[in-house]
Amino acid sequence: MKIYLVSIAAGALIGLIYGLLGVRSPAPPLVALAGLLGILLGEQLVPVGRRLLRREPVTPAWIAEECVPKVTGVPPSRPNP
Repeated sequence: MKIYLVSIAAGALIGLIYGLLGVRSPAPPLVALAGLLGILLGEQLVPVGRRLLRREPVTPAWIAEECVPKVTGVPPSRPNP
């Protein structure tokens, strides 16, 4: 039940922002896609922030393994044994 309430609250917040910006909902395709990309990139700030708080390095290899698959939807390639 909690996830539904959070989803409704997030939707209401985005609706408020759309209203303030004067963008119709549903948004035009390009605006909607840009918003979805922003959501995907914003989600990756959490693991990066956690890693920085633990004073662990944020390397390109870590980003490629942990963040890129979540943004692109393509799983990282694994070397064959």
